[in-house]
Amino acid sequence: MVTDYQEVNRANWDDRLPTHLASEYYSVQRYLAEPDFISDVVRFDRPRLGDVSGLRGAHLQCHIGTDTVSLARLGASMTGLDFSGAAVEAAQTLAFNTRADATFVQSDVYLAAQVLGAGEFDLVYTGVGSLSWLPNIRRWGSVIADLLRPGGRLFIREDHPVLLSTKLRDGQLTLERPYFEQAEPNIGKSGTTYVGADAKRAHTVTKWWNHGIGQIITSLLDASLRITEFTEHDSVPWSALPGVMEAIGEGEYRLMDNPQRLPHTYTLQAVKGP
Repeated sequence: MVTDYQEVNRANWDDRLPTHLASEYYSVQRYLAEPDFISDVVRFDRPRLGDVSGLRGAHLQCHIGTDTVSLARLGASMTGLDFSGAAVEAAQTLAFNTRADATFVQSDVYLAAQVLGAGEFDLVYTGVGSLSWLPNIRRWGSVIADLLRPGGRLFIREDHPVLLSTKLRDGQLTLERPYFEQAEPNIGKSGTTYVGADAKRAHTVTKWWNHGIGQIITSLLDASLRITEFTEHDSVPWSALPGVMEAIGEGEYRLMDNPQRLPHTYTLQAVKGP
């Protein structure tokens, strides 16, 4: 069993932090200058999120808190959780400087219910690029159920596992990585980051897992959640396959050639209880 993935991945994410804070992708300065500014990711989600005013929400794997603050600006009282102490500190600074109704906690996501409180939340939100850092999706489903109060809702938009299985080789898309969760992680090694800026980093290795759609849905069903939406999208909010994707506006990217052949992301919603 892999036991060092958190230390390896935390070092990599901590190295990315200065680049992310300064990037146009996260637009930290716009939150400070524009009281109604929200992230492209949350703006994309709004038609499905509906009215979140007055809801108590938990944002798991929140990174530097831009989506968390965005949800707070839509009226939710938010708590963000991330495994990186440096990211949590940056998120707390952003919330303080923008007077957002958002607090932040450093923790392993698998311990979220113990740290944040079981049955305390109307909404659990998880954004794009989160689940691939977790080795066990069934355990994640149990955490979601533990966090939600009866009638509470999970909202997740995530990279599609077919997209994560895909590699670009000699200009052609090939399915090379595992689609289903495996015991051993995929190993990545890159000095770049999805925000589009290159920066020298000491920690370039990551360990990540894919999870099939059936495995994700089953993890929630087994935790007694009821699926209320599953929608696949033909765009993703980062250039996941550089060189064959184009920006289509609102922070979204899509395959230039026949994008309908590849599910890029999906939205999933589930409710605790009948």
